[in-house]
Amino acid sequence: MDASFDAPFDPWSPSFVADPYPAYAALRAAGRAHWFGPTRQWLIPHYEDVSALLRDRRLGRTYTHRFTHEEFGRTAPPAAHEPFHTLNDHGLLDLEAVDHTRIRRLVSKAFTPRTVERLAPTVRRLAAELVDGLVARGGGDLLADVAEPLPVAVIAEMLGVPEEDEERRMLRPWSADICGMFELNPSEETARRAVRASLDFSAYLRELIGRRRADPGEDLISALVGVEGLTEQEMVSTCVLLLNAGHEATVNTTVNGWWTLLRHPEELAALRASGSPEMLSTAVEEVLRYDTPLQMFERWVLDDIEIGGVVIPRGSEVALLFGSANRDPARFPDPDALDLTRTDNPHITFGAGIHYCLGAPLARLELTTLFGELLARAPGLRLAAEPRWNPGYVIRGVPELLVHT
Repeated sequence: MDASFDAPFDPWSPSFVADPYPAYAALRAAGRAHWFGPTRQWLIPHYEDVSALLRDRRLGRTYTHRFTHEEFGRTAPPAAHEPFHTLNDHGLLDLEAVDHTRIRRLVSKAFTPRTVERLAPTVRRLAAELVDGLVARGGGDLLADVAEPLPVAVIAEMLGVPEEDEERRMLRPWSADICGMFELNPSEETARRAVRASLDFSAYLRELIGRRRADPGEDLISALVGVEGLTEQEMVSTCVLLLNAGHEATVNTTVNGWWTLLRHPEELAALRASGSPEMLSTAVEEVLRYDTPLQMFERWVLDDIEIGGVVIPRGSEVALLFGSANRDPARFPDPDALDLTRTDNPHITFGAGIHYCLGAPLARLELTTLFGELLARAPGLRLAAEPRWNPGYVIRGVPELLVHT
């Protein structure tokens, strides 16, 4: 086990979180697998390895389908955290075959391409309204005023959360509290908030599922209720995952992406001048690659693997560094340059293999629509203040992005 490397990988350092890419370059230069003692994980920085391991069935998001905690050399989570783990462990992201295969097949019957197509007019209307409001006020916080309300409203519409339900305003706080558990070494206070949000969100969804059983509508919850073979817990966990994953990716890609564009005025001017839907789509993919919202994806080693001559034994955890993989010069020419015309761009921002993001088409619809509306309706958009970064590293973003229009 080689625990020594010189790269300044420090996910709790504000300067590292603000710009992790030089450390990633040092990690890639130093080797293919690095032991990181503070989190007891193996860091995997190269694109080829990350891409392959996402598809490797010797790894898993869970291990409990094959081993007990004791057999795997791990300690069971505290009993007080059980509501969070029940919610999280029944979602697609943290399941392995055969349960993952079964649930993804059943959920796909309800979450179809037509589901996304049906939302397109709502996405366009909401995006236009939000950007118009920002322009009318002469600016504001791009995150709170535009980026955050759009995906939350769209997912609420998709799930069928009635506007009059007071719980609708809790969707974003619940999501934030639950996602806090995905950071490295979360505190007990973080866990307490996640447990409370898991209980409250689950209770509301069970009540809403009951309403849809009695009076089905055109929403996703009604469709899930109509799919034979899904348990109520699986329905609840699926809905929470769609909110959490869809919301976090869209918000952080929008805000991080516009901060990137505003620091690259020539690229932004060319994108504005093109007026091309094709270039807009290509630009969104480049933004997703250039500053990845989900920097790390963790998996358990179910059977021994070898990476670059390093044997990583069963029971270990690997940290697949998406942000590093998406800047790997072995796969992306001139990776540290923002190139909005880059067409050879197989970034792994949405993952790969069986855990490829189910909501990727919806995220792309929201992003291309919102970026297009900002380009067209806010041509004078400019930065009002330098942003600071949230302390979290895994889901990387800023608390606000103040702009003038």
